[in-house]
Amino acid sequence: MEEPNLTATQSGERIDRFLSIYLEDLSRSYIQKLLKEGAVMVNGNAVKSSYKINAGDEILVHIPDPEPMDILPEDIPLDILYEDGDILVINKPKGMVVHPSPGHYSHTLVNAVLYHCGGRLSGINGVLRPGIVHRIDMDTTGSLLICKNDRAHQILADELKAHNITRRYHAVVHGNLKEDTGTVNAPIGRHPVDRKKMSTKAPNGRAAVTHYRVLERFGNYTYIECELETGRTHQIRVHMASIGHPILGDAVYGPAKCPFKLEGQTLHAKILGIVHPTTRKYMEFDAPLPEYFETLLKRLRSMSA
Repeated sequence: MEEPNLTATQSGERIDRFLSIYLEDLSRSYIQKLLKEGAVMVNGNAVKSSYKINAGDEILVHIPDPEPMDILPEDIPLDILYEDGDILVINKPKGMVVHPSPGHYSHTLVNAVLYHCGGRLSGINGVLRPGIVHRIDMDTTGSLLICKNDRAHQILADELKAHNITRRYHAVVHGNLKEDTGTVNAPIGRHPVDRKKMSTKAPNGRAAVTHYRVLERFGNYTYIECELETGRTHQIRVHMASIGHPILGDAVYGPAKCPFKLEGQTLHAKILGIVHPTTRKYMEFDAPLPEYFETLLKRLRSMSA
């Protein structure tokens, strides 16, 4: 049983909303269920969802262990950029979910990696996310790091937390950026109204920093590289939209209609750099742009010629 222990930093906010911000992996309906079952304690007493927190409140949430679930290996082809006894680096295709979740219990990257590795993966993140150190969105392509044992996983998870892993993404955004380089430094949290979205306007957002530089300009569109200093959910998508340059094809944070057939945002995790957990040597992996991305760039170049 997991028992997150939080301390309220402000007063007047409903506890269900407060918890939905700080416990991002839990849905709001699940948080409501925990509240109804008396699993949320404030200063030692069970509270209802309508309780308004006070600064300094000690909040303890009892989260029951998940019911066991069989995640089955599946023989799904993988584009492997690198592999050894400790790690596996995959070039993830568009449309593939990284790990099982409600509605996606099969055909995920985890199912494919379980088959490829014969089940030999780190168990730090539990049965649903074996080996997974970091995630990228379903429609984002590119480099993804997998760990085969707990030792490698713990070392690299600590490196990720300390911002010591290089992650550079390529993207095409709407509009013509004024500067060749820039930084978006804006906290990100769960959207206060639409719980499926993240926002830079969310109360109690967590620090988030994205650096970007222009690679090519196409008039109404710009090809950029983004480097993550932090790794919040939807970070690049939210940050670029917040400065008026949403990622092309992103119907969640950008225009609903896209002038190109893209099936999701044009975002690719191109460069991944780590210090190997055993050799302690720096290694960098470059995931080639997917075919749809190369085709789009050729079309944009011809349109702006």
